[in-house]
Amino acid sequence: MSSLVLPGAARRLRALARAELTLLGRNRSAVVTALLVPLTLPFSVQPAAGQLDLEAHGLSVGAVMITAAIGFSFLFAVYTSLVSAFVARREELVLKRLRTGELGDAEILVGTALPAVCVGLAQSLVLAAGCAVLLDTGTPQAPYLSVLGLALGLVLSAALAALTASFTRTPESAQVTALPLVFVSMVGSGITIPTEVMPDRLASVCGLLPLSPAIRLVRAGWTGDLSAYQALGALATALAWTALAVFAVRRWFRWEPRR
Repeated sequence: MSSLVLPGAARRLRALARAELTLLGRNRSAVVTALLVPLTLPFSVQPAAGQLDLEAHGLSVGAVMITAAIGFSFLFAVYTSLVSAFVARREELVLKRLRTGELGDAEILVGTALPAVCVGLAQSLVLAAGCAVLLDTGTPQAPYLSVLGLALGLVLSAALAALTASFTRTPESAQVTALPLVFVSMVGSGITIPTEVMPDRLASVCGLLPLSPAIRLVRAGWTGDLSAYQALGALATALAWTALAVFAVRRWFRWEPRR
C-alpha cells in the first residue's frame, strides 16, 4: 500500500510545485524580492563587519558574509515570498479548491512552499560558493553543521511563512506582517551582527530567536568552533521552533478568504 501511496503523493506534489513555480514567475515583485534582494544585501554587511573585532571571536569577514547571504535567502527567497504566496492563493480561493481534490492539507502547503524552498536552497549554495571564492574563506571546517543549519533554516522559514499568512488579511499587507520577523532576525539572529560579538546576556537571549540556531550552525560549519553540546543545543532549539510553528499552522492556518 505504501509503495502505491508514495508515488501518487510525489506526483501530486510535483504537479502543484510546477504550477506554483509558474505563478511565482509571473509575479515580478516576488521574483525581485526572492532573487535580487538576497544577492545584494550581503554586500551591505561587509563594511560593518570589517569594523568589528572578529578575530578575537574566531570569526572572519568571509564567514560573516557567507552567513549573512544564507540568512537573507531564508528571509527573502523563502519567508517573505511564501507569506505573499500563501495569502494570495487563499484569497484567490486556490487553496480552497485544492482541498476538494486528492491533495491533503500538508501536501497543499508543502507543494506551495516547494518552489520557494528550492530557490532558497539553490541561491544559498551559489552565494556560499561565490563568497568562498571571492573572499578566499576556504572550505568549511565542519560542513555537516552548515548543511544541517541550511536544512533547518529553509524548513523553519517555510513553516513561519505559513503561520504569518494565517494572520495576514491581504497580499498587499503581507510585506507589513512579515516585517517584524525579518527585522528581528536580521538584527538579533546573527545575520547582520554575529551573536558571538554581542554581550553574553544579550547573545543568550538572541540565541532563542527562531532563526538563530540555523544561522549559528551555518556559521559554525565554516569556523568549526561549535562543540557537540552547543551543536545539540542549537539543533534542539531549531527543532522546538519548527514543531511549534507546525502545530500553530495546523491550529490556526486559514483556508478560507479573510472577510
